[in-house]
Amino acid sequence: MDKKERLAKIVKADGKCVVVPMDHGVGMGPIEGLEDVCAAVKKVVAGGADAVLVHKGIVKELPPLGKTALIIHMSVSTSIALDGNRKVGVCTVEEALSYGADGVSVHINLGCEAEGEMLKFLGEVSRDCKKFGVPLLAMMYVRGPKVKGDANEIAIAARCAYELGADIVKVNYTGDEGSFAKVCGGVKVPVVMAGGSKVTTRESLQMIKDSIDAGGKGVACGRNVFAHKDAEGMVRAICRLVHEGKGVEEAIREVKE
Repeated sequence: MDKKERLAKIVKADGKCVVVPMDHGVGMGPIEGLEDVCAAVKKVVAGGADAVLVHKGIVKELPPLGKTALIIHMSVSTSIALDGNRKVGVCTVEEALSYGADGVSVHINLGCEAEGEMLKFLGEVSRDCKKFGVPLLAMMYVRGPKVKGDANEIAIAARCAYELGADIVKVNYTGDEGSFAKVCGGVKVPVVMAGGSKVTTRESLQMIKDSIDAGGKGVACGRNVFAHKDAEGMVRAICRLVHEGKGVEEAIREVKE
């Protein structure tokens, strides 16, 4: 299977995707919704997620994924580290393939002291993804002592990932459609919105809708999905927004509050 075939399992024919990252346990422990990763995965698969994202050690516990693609995350830090922004590689592309991965992902924090080594790792992973025909999702954040976190910095992060070979770029939403449109406009691969911190169901769905209207191609949303009381319904609602172009009022009917 080549990269194009694998990428088609994650990014659907409409050019969009709904990814549910569940890599949080390494850094934060068994947080709400991820006490039992297997049970959490069952819910999001039932909801119709295009892909789930986990670390390599969890793969052996996963239930059948059906049409849902598997993305293996390759970089980590913990919440108790001296420098939590410094992500280090813990997997290789070839190893991820041995676990049955359809794609891999890395987390990069621009603006921190370890930016250089993380970008070096991103370049190496990109090289191996080309060699082995594996799609690369780059989670690009701006975090550091001088970082503002504004739309310009987010645009730099997105463009950086694109120019270094990412097939999908994940960034935070900028807060308004106009500025997010500029972020998406500077990148010729799908830009997906990060789910961010836990917010209400309506707030989460509205941000997703706004990002899609601005040119975004989907979401990579974790806590606002797996920590939701109706995770399955939340995935269905997000899919309605992303793949069907529905409004928030229609999508939210999928969710049991």
